[in-house]
Amino acid sequence: MADWQEKLGNEFERAEQARALGNEGQARVCARRAAGIVVREYLIQRGIRPPSASAYDLLNLLKDDPHLSPDLRLIADHLTLRVTEEFKLPVDADLVAEARVLCNELIKQINP
Repeated sequence: MADWQEKLGNEFERAEQARALGNEGQARVCARRAAGIVVREYLIQRGIRPPSASAYDLLNLLKDDPHLSPDLRLIADHLTLRVTEEFKLPVDADLVAEARVLCNELIKQINP
């Protein structure tokens, strides 16, 4: 197992633990970091040097990737949304579940 795959699993575990403790904000942070891990690997596999270590920056880059379906670009967009003053997302989305979908689809492209 590659190092990035282990890190990915750890982030999703942290996300689930945070959610179980009622800390949805931390769960979203972990989901975003998990997605960033896979986006970074996806870019490397496509011969693109990741311009940043920031998951947020990498997800913003992915939103404009013409190789991805509109659904995946929408997930990348959701993962970069800012929360409201009430610490809620401005859309109805489960970022942990959406991050899993994004990661699974990108992994298929990394390891066809």
